[in-house]
Amino acid sequence: MLIGDVARRSGVSARMLRHYESLGLLRPTGRTGAGYREYSNADVRRIFHIESLRSLGLPLRDVARALDEPGFTPSGLIETLVRQTRERIAAETELLTRLKRIGAAEPPGWEDVLRIVALLNALASESAGKRQRAALSAAEGGAVPVEALVEAALSETEPNVAGALRWALAQSGEAALAGLAHGLESPAAEVRRRAVQSVVEIPDHGATVLLQGALADPDLGVRRCAALALGARGVADAVPTLTDMIADEANDVEAADVLSALASDPSLADRIVAGLVGRLGNKAVGPSARLRLAQALADIPGSTASRVLADLSRDEDRAVALTAAYVLELRDTR
Repeated sequence: MLIGDVARRSGVSARMLRHYESLGLLRPTGRTGAGYREYSNADVRRIFHIESLRSLGLPLRDVARALDEPGFTPSGLIETLVRQTRERIAAETELLTRLKRIGAAEPPGWEDVLRIVALLNALASESAGKRQRAALSAAEGGAVPVEALVEAALSETEPNVAGALRWALAQSGEAALAGLAHGLESPAAEVRRRAVQSVVEIPDHGATVLLQGALADPDLGVRRCAALALGARGVADAVPTLTDMIADEANDVEAADVLSALASDPSLADRIVAGLVGRLGNKAVGPSARLRLAQALADIPGSTASRVLADLSRDEDRAVALTAAYVLELRDTR
């Protein structure tokens, strides 16, 4: 067969066949009387072998060794090809992610594209200062890759940078909630904590819904963070967790303040008192916890709270009794 026939049969261009010949990979079996290359069926099979090995990513020099050196084994080379392919896929995936984030930000011009690229580079910097400046610049407005900010916030361990990222996400509003919702589903508790801390900064209704779901999180830190935020938003579902926080001395002063604010709604005051009384009646609750729970009743308005305080003024624990009596005296004075 002449070179044109071989090119049509193999799908390899005549130019590439000549290139293989120049490298010593392929040698035509003979020549015609007019000097044209003539290929045998064995030559065509070799061409298919060359193309098959090339499809695995083998460089041409290794293709020649694989075909011509009997001692050349594939094991080590295949491992190298696997590693190189993984590295290439990782690099291409990173590029794809970056392009998608730039596209999602809908930059109006090339200057905006360049600004986003600089922002993405800075967010990935090893310098905490650069990451913080990037987060603050993202909060200033313009086209922002929200998904990249979410990813950075969920992985950031440096407190100042994390705060700047949460601020930037708050400016994005509802656009950040989908990514943060995904973070709240992470198997890693520390990621869920960062996610809930970011959701807290967003005042939208969608954020409140996510926080309500976080009240059932298996991690205590996530539940407590969500409860404080929900209580400040007037959500009654936070009351049990807030009551537990007072008993457990976990941000107890803040939790008591939030319960007091919630109790300004008359429909919630008795529910809050019932929660505090329930914990006071738990025999497993120690003296210091009972004292904190009694103190929390001080700012709960209504006659129900006053009756409970009157009962506590006769409590067998002297500190609890004195505290309740003092609080009752202050309420009477008011």
